[in-house]
Amino acid sequence: MSNTPMAASPLTRAVLEIDEYASGLGWDQPARLFALVDTARLRTQEPALAAQLGLEDEQQTSGLTPIEQDEIPSDQPLDEFLATIAWPDAVTGCALTVERLMLPPSAEAEVPQDLGEAELAKWVAGHPERQEVRMTVAVLRDGARESALRLREKDSPTEVLTGSDLVPGLAEALAATFED
Repeated sequence: MSNTPMAASPLTRAVLEIDEYASGLGWDQPARLFALVDTARLRTQEPALAAQLGLEDEQQTSGLTPIEQDEIPSDQPLDEFLATIAWPDAVTGCALTVERLMLPPSAEAEVPQDLGEAELAKWVAGHPERQEVRMTVAVLRDGARESALRLREKDSPTEVLTGSDLVPGLAEALAATFED
C-alpha cells in the first residue's frame, strides 16, 4: 500500500505511511492517534489480527505497523487527552497526526502579546501568511522520534518534510505517554 522509501528507518516508514493514510482522507480531519507495534511480533503473537491488517503476506520481516486507536475526544484539549494515555507493553511506540495553522518565523514579531488561546488562534487564522499543515509525529519507547510535515498548499507525497525534531513539543507529549 505504501510508497515510502525502503531505505528509510522503520520509524520513518511508519510516519510516512500514516501521513499517506491521512492524506487519503483529505484535509479538515480530526487528530488521529496510532499505536505502533513490531510487525514480526504482531504476526507471531496475533496472527488473526495480522491477517485482518493484511500483513500475513508481507515480505518485510522488520518494521512497525500503525494501528489506529479510538477517536480522540473533540471536547478535550489534546495535551490533556495525551496525559491520560498509558500503553500496554506490546506497543513499541505511538504516533499522532494533527492539522494546525502555522505562521512563518518572519511573522513572529507581529504576534500581539497577552492574547488568550482562543484569541491567538483567531488572530493566526486571519493572518495572510498562515499555512495549513498536517503534522505526523511518532515516538518509540526507546526515545527515537520522527515527524512528517505536509503543507496544504503543497499537498504532494514528494513535498513531505521529515525529521526527528520538527515538532518537539508534540514529540515530548507523546513520549510522556510511555512514562510510568
